[in-house]
Amino acid sequence: MNRRTFIQSAASLVLASQFDAFAAKYNQKMAYSAITWSGNDLVAIKDIAALGFKGIQLRSNTYPIFKDKPEDLKITIDSAKLNLAMFSSGNVGITDDISKDTETHLNHAKFIKALGGHSLQITNTSRPKDRQPTKEELIKYAKNMSAVAKAVFEETGIQPAYHNHMHQLGETPEEIEIIVNEMDTRYIKLLLDVAHYHQGGGVPADAVLKYKDIIYATHIKDTRPDAENKSGYRFVELGQGKVDFPGIFKNLNKIGFKGWNIIELDSVPVKGRTALECGQISKTYLEGIKVKF
Repeated sequence: MNRRTFIQSAASLVLASQFDAFAAKYNQKMAYSAITWSGNDLVAIKDIAALGFKGIQLRSNTYPIFKDKPEDLKITIDSAKLNLAMFSSGNVGITDDISKDTETHLNHAKFIKALGGHSLQITNTSRPKDRQPTKEELIKYAKNMSAVAKAVFEETGIQPAYHNHMHQLGETPEEIEIIVNEMDTRYIKLLLDVAHYHQGGGVPADAVLKYKDIIYATHIKDTRPDAENKSGYRFVELGQGKVDFPGIFKNLNKIGFKGWNIIELDSVPVKGRTALECGQISKTYLEGIKVKF
């Protein structure tokens, strides 16, 4: 090998190593939830776009404001070059009469469709305050959700997704398993919240594999113990807590997941910090573990 060839080869190796340092290890669709902005959704849209994310999750607080003029909100979302990755649509109860729940989610689904979105998130407020839920209550919830989801999906084509959540039906992995097994997954899929699953005693990376056939979206969220907080834990920016994100993204890659991964932070965890600054912390963490977005 002559001197010129050696220098060219060495330069190529340096460039290759530099490229590898920045190459995506986890190629996943990443969105960000507007919840951290506490209802200032127009600011959230601007900030999330500025952070470089391609999708946004909005909440039902936008519905009463824009329900008669969804085109105005759609123009704002489109102008920011964002996709509506998910819409927080609210609760389904465990009563016998779910007509109001069905009406609410149908109205939201039509709104989502007008915004160019494809999916809505369902939660619940039915967890007993003084005891563990019974298996019958969990099954009732799954059946009611399925009925609402069927109506929504068949009438609008919008995909409902069940969101596992602390202090709700579906707090622990065991409860989630019962609900998921009883859901009619032709009409309702799973939005796997990795922080809630972790806080409920589960291993989120394992849940990715376990529920690979029904995961429609994820909430990428972090949590850490906090004795000063009433709940005993606090949701924090990515990389500031205990959730194993490399393990989660590794398994998302393994199952060939193509849905939205939505970063969610309920509120700013440190006084004086802004929602945008929280987003930057999470973005920097994702860059550090080589997540492409």
